Amino acid sequence: MYHALYISPMIPSFDIEKTVSFFTDLLQFQVERADENYRILYKDNQTLHILRAGPDIGEMEFYLVVDDLDEVWNGMKDKLSDHIRYREPFDREYGMREVHVIIPETKTLLFIGQSLG
Repeated sequence: MYHALYISPMIPSFDIEKTVSFFTDLLQFQVERADENYRILYKDNQTLHILRAGPDIGEMEFYLVVDDLDEVWNGMKDKLSDHIRYREPFDREYGMREVHVIIPETKTLLFIGQSLG
């Protein structure tokens, strides 16, 4: 059985620098990854993802890190109905293998990922 290692909120921001400063200055988070439109912050064993807000600001995203993505995918792929939007496992340029699923009856995107390293 796979293990869920942690879950991280993905927060859309109209001004990434100000949002990052809020977490780094007030709550002592550190920057782990910094791209033009994306930041990953961490403190202790917790992470936050800050991304550029788009036209669908009301959408929420979460990142679930697991230890065996193939096991998760094999356990869920036959249960996904035609009404659930998803993207099958694929490798990302930043060293993660991911599945993307829109959580039914919400405006929430769930990323499920495992480190390739």
